[in-house]
Amino acid sequence: MSSHLYINVDGFLYKEDEPVFKISNRAFKYGDALFETIRIVNGEPQFLEDHFIRLKKGMQILKMPAGVLSFSQLKDQIVKLIEKNHIKYGGRIRLTVFRSGEGLYAPENQGKSFAIEAFPIASNKYCLNEKGLTIDVYNDLKIHRNFLSQIKTTNKIPQVLTGIYKTENNLDDCLVLNDQGRIAEALSSNIFLYKNNNLYTPSLEEGCMDGVMRKQVLKIANELSINVFEGMLNGSMLLQADEMFLTNAISGIQWVVSYRQKRYFNTAAKEILEQLNQSIK
Repeated sequence: MSSHLYINVDGFLYKEDEPVFKISNRAFKYGDALFETIRIVNGEPQFLEDHFIRLKKGMQILKMPAGVLSFSQLKDQIVKLIEKNHIKYGGRIRLTVFRSGEGLYAPENQGKSFAIEAFPIASNKYCLNEKGLTIDVYNDLKIHRNFLSQIKTTNKIPQVLTGIYKTENNLDDCLVLNDQGRIAEALSSNIFLYKNNNLYTPSLEEGCMDGVMRKQVLKIANELSINVFEGMLNGSMLLQADEMFLTNAISGIQWVVSYRQKRYFNTAAKEILEQLNQSIK
């Protein structure tokens, strides 16, 4: 690994501890930005097409016309930064796209900028957590079901508060409810329940993130002839399930061992994870 890690801002390399933004930066002032976290396996970024589809969708929702920002250019810059930081096995990328125009809430122009970070991580392929997660429900703040809930903006105060609650209560993760009191997702993951060859997960209309790993799990479940139900999840379904696992692009699949007094297994989670790793280049 290089003695220094570098970041890429608009195609220029900087050491990771160099100052690169002004106080007028709109991502800092207003959270006027989107981001994607991308897993690296064998030195290669994974599921880039799905990440770019979600990023493009988010830019359209936030009325950020791509303009001169090219997704093929972003891919090239990501690959070059991975090489520059000598990441040959496992790692993670954070790609942030933000509006660079001046102005208050209403931007004066539609300039775009991007920043790419690349870090090595200890594991190369996805690994199932040996110790299952202990989770509970965070009730203090609800997710509103709208077009913003499916994209990754940098407005993450709800997740920050959920994370603080998790830490204060010695939990590994928390489930978050939507404005109807149904289960939407976990802190930074989608949620799946498994019972009798059936897989249950909240639909996108329930307010959950349109997760890149969620898409992979749904695809793999179909390949394994597991019945998939996308819809509404409530507390009674948590108690009836044999397995619960959480998914995101960086961790892959993490199995849950306990929700309050309920205990879970991880047989299906292992099978899906094995298939996931086999599908990676």
